[in-house]
Amino acid sequence: MTESDWDQQEKDRVPPTVDPTRPSIARIYDAILGGKDNLAVDRAVAELACKAFPDGGEGARLNRAVLARAVRHMCEQGVDQFLDLGSGLPTVENTHEIAQAVNPDAKVVYVDNDPVVLTHGRALLATNANTTVVTSDLRTPQQVLEHPQISGFLDMSKPIGLLLVAIVHHVLDEEDPAGLIAEYKKALAPGSYMLITHFTNSTPEARELETVLLRTIGRGQLRSREEITAFFDGFELVEPGVVHPPQWRPDDLQGPAPQKLSSLLYLAGLGRKPDA
Repeated sequence: MTESDWDQQEKDRVPPTVDPTRPSIARIYDAILGGKDNLAVDRAVAELACKAFPDGGEGARLNRAVLARAVRHMCEQGVDQFLDLGSGLPTVENTHEIAQAVNPDAKVVYVDNDPVVLTHGRALLATNANTTVVTSDLRTPQQVLEHPQISGFLDMSKPIGLLLVAIVHHVLDEEDPAGLIAEYKKALAPGSYMLITHFTNSTPEARELETVLLRTIGRGQLRSREEITAFFDGFELVEPGVVHPPQWRPDDLQGPAPQKLSSLLYLAGLGRKPDA
């Protein structure tokens, strides 16, 4: 895409460190959810993704809803600090809003490698002393865990809620996602929790989505239930285990059966690190 393709108003709101010709995972997700913090290149990828998986963004909303239920559950178990990796752009029901509605003293750190997230996060959190946002890449666990704004903000000797929401499927097999997750799990104190939501390859439409992601942003790897469950090795899975989002501790105790394609796009699970 050439410079002339870009609307001047859109260019003006892009930080100088951002290449407006390269799509961003965070901004694509924002576009699918109907947000406004995205660029033309992100909307183009979102449109392709929605053509491959035409659910109008319902899968993303179901994923967001399971995040809210899991965070509330962790708060009810006494967890009062959260590390949200690959957090994406602020949208409806942010992690800190959910946690702090249960416990106003809950602390939240958002981590993303997109500088746009830092810009918008700082504006959103300017008056919230218990929440911060950091630019870092979850694929470098040591750098993330040793980041002064993380290690100085969260008490790693106490339970933490580690959130990996709709992000691990963007870590390719050759980048060793299991090894990366193992480093984070090792750093967590007993009683900590880890939430993972992940694209699953259970339908032909989902596999087409994987093709779109690989072609447009170079990363996107759908995995089976067995592969996703293996990320929780060494942790105790919270009932009902690794299931489709509508089945994970629904507010309606009966819970809707995952019949629509959007319900089958993700799997979600929450694991607890056993007491020492």
